[in-house]
Amino acid sequence: MGDKLVIRNIGMILSGKIEEPIFDGDCMIAEDGRISAWGRAADLDCDGADVSVDANGVTLAPGLIDSHVHPVVGDYTPRQQQLHWIDSTLHGGVTTLISAGEVHMPGRPNDPVGTKAMAIAAQRWYENLRPSGMKVHAGAPLLQKGLEEEDFKEMAEAGVRLIGEVGLGTVKDGKTANQMIGWARKYGMQSTIHTGGPSIPGSGLIDADMVLETGTDVVGHINGGHSALPDDQIICICENCKAALEIVHNGNERAALLTLNTARELDKLDQIILGTDGPAGSGVQPLGILRMVAMLSSLGDVAAELAFCFATGNTARRRKLDTGLIEAGKAADFVLMDQAQHAPGRNLLESVQLGNLPGVGMTVIDGKITSQRSRNTPPAQRLPELV
Repeated sequence: MGDKLVIRNIGMILSGKIEEPIFDGDCMIAEDGRISAWGRAADLDCDGADVSVDANGVTLAPGLIDSHVHPVVGDYTPRQQQLHWIDSTLHGGVTTLISAGEVHMPGRPNDPVGTKAMAIAAQRWYENLRPSGMKVHAGAPLLQKGLEEEDFKEMAEAGVRLIGEVGLGTVKDGKTANQMIGWARKYGMQSTIHTGGPSIPGSGLIDADMVLETGTDVVGHINGGHSALPDDQIICICENCKAALEIVHNGNERAALLTLNTARELDKLDQIILGTDGPAGSGVQPLGILRMVAMLSSLGDVAAELAFCFATGNTARRRKLDTGLIEAGKAADFVLMDQAQHAPGRNLLESVQLGNLPGVGMTVIDGKITSQRSRNTPPAQRLPELV
């Protein structure tokens, strides 16, 4: 292809790296859909751009990642009878979605054969169709009684990389779940566990003991989806878990702040990742990840540039993604945003730390512009433009 994207006049670059959240530079270059260079335009080879963007002083960050969604098929969710929820989420600055299980499929199979078939199909249809350019990592089977090691091998060979929320299938005990998670991990599959009280009929309570016994890679909605565990159990999980601690929009906000504060005391902020847990009973949250960044920054007293890492690089590292970080060779997935018009604060970061959402002006996926001025965020002070 040889496509070259040059974005100039960037006001600030957020890196996604919690150890160094802000990079110096006013220019970003991507070639063939991958980040190739960034820094000061004067020091870079900006010639021969196929696409040129004037950022007009706005902030560039890695595209946001929603670590916990429940897609079904295409850009439609039967859970809320809603069309184009994925496109709306792109307008909230999110460029990657990760399925925690296609649990809202009407008539969802719970037998081993049906579960395998649906997981492989879901992985395929989102590989073949990227709604509005969005990257959707789907095909996340639930653990069902009767699944054997051979089934996990078969799914992995067919391209399935995820296990949906443990506890939402027919396997309800930690010992069986732990054995199956071991099989899944052996074949390169990553797993998430439901945490807290039941979310839908058929799911059950999953407490700290089961979370720790099962040993998944991600503690799904540690702040409950919806009902959170008692404080001492949340603290226990934070203290004893090396896995990702996932805080979601459709959960308990008080428990979210408890998780954040506990992780900070334990020096585990690098384990915090964010999701929306939509579509669900609470609906779809196109701005859910931005809302989580603003909420945790403002009420949890975390610098906004660190809170953005929860939604980008932390998730990318935990989920082993090739996006979410400003790093040479990573996918050129970006969100360009600025302080909202008339929002308090001297700049975007201050504004977010005061609890306000930024205005999204553009998203880029694999070096291609996928949306311009957001129809969902408040209007930004400045907007990037195609030159």
